[in-house]
Amino acid sequence: MFERFTEKAVNVVSEAQNLAKDMGCSEVMPEHLFLALIKDAKGVSLKLFRMYNVTFDAAFEEVKKYVKESPKRIENIPFSHSFKDILKHTLDLAAKSGNTNILFEHIFLTVISEKNSNIQEILNNFGFDIYNARDILTKLVQKKIKRLEHPEAEEDDEKSSFESVYEGEALSDVFDRAVSKLSAAGYEILGTEQIMASILESGDTELVNTIHKYGLDSEVFEKKLAEQSSRSSEYADKKIIFTPNAFLVMNSALQTAKELGSSVITPEHIVLSILKIKRGLAYDIIKSLGINSEKMSEDILRPIEKQMPETLTIMKLAKEEARRIGRNIVGTEMFLLGIIAEGTSVAFEVLNDLEITLKDARIVVENLVGYGNEYFDREITFTKRAKKVLEKAWLSAKKSNKQKIEAVDLLLAIIDVPDSLAMKALDQLGVDAVEIRHGIQSRSKNSSN
Repeated sequence: MFERFTEKAVNVVSEAQNLAKDMGCSEVMPEHLFLALIKDAKGVSLKLFRMYNVTFDAAFEEVKKYVKESPKRIENIPFSHSFKDILKHTLDLAAKSGNTNILFEHIFLTVISEKNSNIQEILNNFGFDIYNARDILTKLVQKKIKRLEHPEAEEDDEKSSFESVYEGEALSDVFDRAVSKLSAAGYEILGTEQIMASILESGDTELVNTIHKYGLDSEVFEKKLAEQSSRSSEYADKKIIFTPNAFLVMNSALQTAKELGSSVITPEHIVLSILKIKRGLAYDIIKSLGINSEKMSEDILRPIEKQMPETLTIMKLAKEEARRIGRNIVGTEMFLLGIIAEGTSVAFEVLNDLEITLKDARIVVENLVGYGNEYFDREITFTKRAKKVLEKAWLSAKKSNKQKIEAVDLLLAIIDVPDSLAMKALDQLGVDAVEIRHGIQSRSKNSSN
């Protein structure tokens, strides 16, 4: 029976058994389960109890009036018939609400609805509004099997920070050479061709050596560039500091850096973006040489992936979680699942300390976003709110002078966006931003000592 219960649901049943034993009872009664619910309550459930001042100690005194001590101490206390009825009714309730798993809230809802016990009388003594609580909990456990749109999909566009993208050693030399080439060519606006030509002159780097394998070096590129009679491939509607396509590439490079867990843009990110955007003179030259852009991208990514940056691993896991429930879009809630699934970071340890498990988090997320039916061969995209969280994480890493975005930067960014689905999931899991921030600060202090 209990294989369908979440860990929180199993724990509350186990706690009821412990309470029955501590109280010297011969059977586990519904009243013991009621006490266990109060003791283990988090999130919405905890708020409901607090709303009516239902504390564990006060409820314990009430329950003692209705349960009897056994004259003989029993080690393995059995479930009473009424307790078994509650478990059965909980299974029925979950089935009706469309859930394959039994949540803590299912048990709570069944317990306060049960008339064959003393629980409703105890709750009435506290002035607890059973009908209001039932309404709130019923809405909470309703399973939405299919949902066409992701809840974070329809949001206002957030402007990404495009400041200081040239900072750091990784790009300073590249842009110095690119600007020199720009002046030599008699142009005033930087295009993808100057950026790519400059990258190819970066010397004996892993990136340049990878590109050389495809027959593309500085000499070949310059020769092909000289054959171009027009620069029209670089322009869309208007002239800006970058050509429009170079601007697209740099914006894409910024997003690529974030998704790969880097707090700085590197030449690798720029080349990957040229290959992804597929526009501009640099790409035209690559295409004219018959180079397989997907294969080149894979070769450039391979050494980056070998470094296993936390955020890159989390992004991969987040995409896997999205595919698992038929989604081609990653929201903030998938970032949360990715952090938990990664399982080694400080952010994971903080959530683990707060008793958040991957199994329970998945169930809550599935209830929030439902199941999709998108095709898996499409590129996985990010919601605008997910991009906003990633932007905040990137800025946090830069502010701390980190070369990499860490999982803890991502978790801090999540709690900084209180209306995100990730925070809604955390709230339902019984955790708030204050607890998470405190956990991060505690772990940071311990690691520095």
